[in-house]
Amino acid sequence: MKDHKPKGNSEELDDSVVAEENAAEAIKNLRDKLKKCEVEKMEYLTGWQRAKADLINARKRDEADRADFVKFANERLIEEVIPVLESFELAMNNKEAWEKADKNWRIGVESIYSQLKKALVDSGLEEINPVGLAFDHNRDEAAEYVPVEKESEHHKILAVIQKGYSLNRRPMRPPKVRVGEFKTL
Repeated sequence: MKDHKPKGNSEELDDSVVAEENAAEAIKNLRDKLKKCEVEKMEYLTGWQRAKADLINARKRDEADRADFVKFANERLIEEVIPVLESFELAMNNKEAWEKADKNWRIGVESIYSQLKKALVDSGLEEINPVGLAFDHNRDEAAEYVPVEKESEHHKILAVIQKGYSLNRRPMRPPKVRVGEFKTL
C-alpha cells in the first residue's frame, strides 16, 4: 500500500498542477476578454456620446433655422405692404388736399395708418433714416449729390428722398438719399 499512496499523491499533485495551470489560463483568458470588452465599451460609449452631441447640435441648428424662417417668413408680404404705407404718408403729407378732407375721415385714415405701421413694426420692420450721418454705400443709395458750402457737410446725408427699410435688422431696401458734396475752388 505504500506504493499506492505515493502514486496517488503524485497523480493528485499532477492533477492539481494541471488544474492550477488551467485555472491560470482561464483567468488570463478572462482578463483578455475583459480588456477587449472594456475597449469595446469605450468605443461604444465614445460613439454614443458623439452621436448625442451631434443630435444636440442638429437640434440647435434646426431651432435657429426655424427662428430665422419665422422672422423672415413675412418678408414678401411686408415688401408688398410698404408701398401702401408710403401711399398713406404721401396722402397725409399733401397738406392742402389733406386739410380739405372731412376731419372725421382724416382721423379714421390716420388711425388705419397707425394700425398698419404698428403691425409692421411689431413684425420687425424698421425705417432707415440716415439724415445727418455720413454716406455709407453699403447702407444708402445716392440719388443726388448737392453742392454744400461747409466742408463738414461733405459726404453727409442731407435728406432722404425715399425711405429705406430693414426687417429684423436685415436690410430690405436702401434709403435713396441726397448727399452733400464740398468742392474747393
